[in-house]
Amino acid sequence: MRQILWSLLIGVALAGCASKDLPPVSQDFSFEEDERRLWLRSEEEQEVLDNSGLICPDEGLRVYLNTIAEKLQPEGISEHIEFNIKVIKNPYLNAFAFPNGIIYVHTGMLARMDNEAQLATLLAHEMTHCTHRHAVKGLRDIKNKTAFLAGVQVTLGGIGGGIGDLTTLLGAVGTMAAVTGHSRDLEREADAEGLRRMIGAGYDPSEASKLFVHLKKELEEEETKEPFFFGSHPRLEERIENYEILLKTECPGGKRGIKNTERFLEEVKPLILDNAELDLKMGRFTIARRGAEKFLALEPENARAFCLLGEIFRQRADEGDSDKAKEHYERAISVDPNYPDAHRGLGLIYYKEGGCQNATGHLDAYLRLSPQAMDRVYIEQYIRQCR
Repeated sequence: MRQILWSLLIGVALAGCASKDLPPVSQDFSFEEDERRLWLRSEEEQEVLDNSGLICPDEGLRVYLNTIAEKLQPEGISEHIEFNIKVIKNPYLNAFAFPNGIIYVHTGMLARMDNEAQLATLLAHEMTHCTHRHAVKGLRDIKNKTAFLAGVQVTLGGIGGGIGDLTTLLGAVGTMAAVTGHSRDLEREADAEGLRRMIGAGYDPSEASKLFVHLKKELEEEETKEPFFFGSHPRLEERIENYEILLKTECPGGKRGIKNTERFLEEVKPLILDNAELDLKMGRFTIARRGAEKFLALEPENARAFCLLGEIFRQRADEGDSDKAKEHYERAISVDPNYPDAHRGLGLIYYKEGGCQNATGHLDAYLRLSPQAMDRVYIEQYIRQCR
């Protein structure tokens, strides 16, 4: 990582007194030398991410997200920037853009959105980082490059790997986009231009700040610490303040537009449950529960979702959680008697409580319904102990 950062910074230094007043990408756009190196480095980093196993394979979702991006894309730049939106399986709140138009959105961010207008706000913001060449501007603006290098090293060293250890896969460009973020001036420009683009595409501007209000409230309620740019409480405060100021100037009459709530929720619905499972793996019980309940509001009779709620309560194990877990496991079985994990959960609870007859019945059912279970040896041991 240190060598990569130095190579980028040296490349910027070799650009001499290159201007930071770069015009946005247009039809007559041409690379500057340090910018070309930045794009090449971005492609190398993206290859690592794309081969990591962390990219969501849902092709329908990818097509949907890119359809929204097409509505937001400025005219005349497709020859130079081909936007491509990809989803990373990670429950942390984030989205980040490489300068060549590849944008990664975390499942954690998508799972917390309410509608397409909020999605358009986020995508337009990230797309502006690309069209307005913020990555190379940011590098050229680094006056003390040694201090910057040290700061990034400290940042990377201070964040945990989390699900899939994403932070270890981010290179220099990805780290600047996803973790440290751009300067305040560049972020404000992305907010302003992004808002104009989402309004121009017909979306409801009143939704622009609501996503960030939700995220801020969640961070305050859970007192969670997130390692990425959009999971920073101060950064969310700035987003909200920026959009409130912009709305007064851009939409003084309270203009309305489309939200496309139903279409959005239908497209991201499977992801909401997948992400809740990721939150549970990280021990984020309240956030995982919120995600599972959001999914059940969209699909009320789903055995997997009820079973997940059962797992959340069983693993949390606060006072009264055992009964809540049983209730949700039993609801899962009522929806689908052959759902194996619900029998497993019930069996483990009864085993812990000393109810051997009930434990044996459910654990036997689990192994019968899931003959290739990874934990078969342990479950068989529990059954023998009960008998």
